[in-house]
Amino acid sequence: MIGAIVRRELSAPLMRELMRELARTAPPGEQYRVYIVGGGTAVLEGWRAATIDADLYSEREEVFRDVQGIKERLQLNIEFARPEQFVPALAGSADRHRFVERVGLVDFYHYDPYAQLLSKIVRGFRKDLLDAEQFVRRDLVDPREFLELVRQVPNSAYAKYPNLSRSSVLAAVEEFLTGFE
Repeated sequence: MIGAIVRRELSAPLMRELMRELARTAPPGEQYRVYIVGGGTAVLEGWRAATIDADLYSEREEVFRDVQGIKERLQLNIEFARPEQFVPALAGSADRHRFVERVGLVDFYHYDPYAQLLSKIVRGFRKDLLDAEQFVRRDLVDPREFLELVRQVPNSAYAKYPNLSRSSVLAAVEEFLTGFE
């Protein structure tokens, strides 16, 4: 094992510091979008005090050119992830990202809450389901619209996810949503 480094939990102030560092080290002269996913959304939205890592995504990876240095300076874990790596895409996802703030040339967004919710329900760990509840309770997701979006995912979309089936995903979503009727 290469020297284990103890990393700090990601709190809201540390998340904001991470955002400033990403903006500071972004290549100059261009604008970027960085999406916050998972625990970072929970922390910035205020339903969790901290998370173990920052899950981030950008279509333009050059914005992360100093990510190793940032990880070391801030002593935190950064992962590159988005829901579609784990679950099928929901129609209209690109239109549902929620603006957080602009720092320098970087616009920060919460990744589509509907896509995040689906990912958390499918993963199904206790912490994920507690986060999933908050997406609904805080009106970040409309349960009826969410169910309809999941129902619209074509069977062919599941081919990319061999551990998932349309029927099991729908069953998990419907079971989860029974708590919100």
